[in-house]
Amino acid sequence: MPRSTRPSLPGLTDRRLDALLALLSENPMVVLSGARIAREIGVSRSTVWRWIEKLRAVGVRVRGHIGSGYRIERVPDVLVPRLLRPLLRGTIFEKRIYHFFKVGSTNDVALTLGHAGEPHGALVIAEEQTAGRGRAGRKWISEKSLGIHATVLLRPPIPPAQAPLITLLAGLAVREAIAEQTGLAADIRWPNDVLLGGRKLCGILTEMHAEPDRTHFVVVGIGVNVNQTTMPEEIAALATSLRMASGRWTSRLELLAKLLIWLERYYNRFLAEGPQPILDRFAAVSSYAQGKRVRIVTASESFTGTTAGLEPNGVLRVQRDDGRIETVLAGDVMEA
Repeated sequence: MPRSTRPSLPGLTDRRLDALLALLSENPMVVLSGARIAREIGVSRSTVWRWIEKLRAVGVRVRGHIGSGYRIERVPDVLVPRLLRPLLRGTIFEKRIYHFFKVGSTNDVALTLGHAGEPHGALVIAEEQTAGRGRAGRKWISEKSLGIHATVLLRPPIPPAQAPLITLLAGLAVREAIAEQTGLAADIRWPNDVLLGGRKLCGILTEMHAEPDRTHFVVVGIGVNVNQTTMPEEIAALATSLRMASGRWTSRLELLAKLLIWLERYYNRFLAEGPQPILDRFAAVSSYAQGKRVRIVTASESFTGTTAGLEPNGVLRVQRDDGRIETVLAGDVMEA
C-alpha cells in the first residue's frame, strides 16, 4: 500500500532563495534596496546579504551598489519555479514544481512524493544532485547548474507491462526538444540513452510502484548534459554535452520547458492512440531500433546480434547470430 509519510521538500530557505532570485531576475535593470528585498521575501537585511552570497556561490552574478542595493547583471539560467512556470502554462507540470539548489536524487524525492499521494504531473528539479543515479544503480554525475536534473511523477492508467513505453516516449521528448532548441539531431539508444555523435548526452531512469495488474505511479528521471565544456576523465570518451557538440551555450530553462511540453504531448498521444505512434516514431529516429549490430549484456548473459524492431510494449527484439529471436526486457545495448 502507498505510504503516507511526506517527503523532505524544499525548506523555507530554499523557497526564499527562489523568491530572491526571481525578484532580482524580474527587475534586471533596477537596483533593489536591501530593505525592499527583505520586506518582499520576509527576511532581515543581514539575511539578504548572506543569501546574495549563496546565489553568487551557485554562479549568479549579482552586483552590490554601496548605499543603494543589488542588481542582477544577467538573468541567470537557474530553474526557479517562478521563471519556469510561465513557460509551462497550460501543461500538467505548471502547478506543482519542487526546486532544490542541492538534493540527493530527484528520483528519490519523486518516489516519496508518489507514495505520499502527490498528484499526477508533479515536477522535481535540482541545480545539483549529490547522489544522482542511472539504471542499475550507476552513478550519474550532476554538475552544479550545468545540466538538467529533473523527475516527473505520472499516474498513467496502464498495466505495468506497458511501462517500458514511458521510457521510450521520454527519450523521444528529449530528442524533439533538443532538435527544436539547437537544431541538432540526436540518436536514441534503446531503452534510455540519448546520444550525439555516438556519445551519451542524456540518461533516463524510469521507476514505478505497481501491483501485477495496476500501475500506481511512475517517476521518470531525466538527466541532460547541457553546458559542460569538459567531461570527467572516466567518461570523457563516452559522454558529451550540448555545448561540447554545438560549441554554443544553451538555456537550460528553455530546454527543460520544451522537453516537458513534448513529454506531455507524447504521453497524451500514447493514452489516446495506444503504443503504435510511439513505436513508429522511435523506429524512425533511433538507429538502434532495427538492423543495428549490437552486443547485449543482461544480468544472466552476453550475446551479439542484430536489432529486429520493438514489441508492442516497447521491448527490444534482437536476432542472435545463430538466428534465434530474443526479446530484451532489460540490459545494456552497445554497438558491436
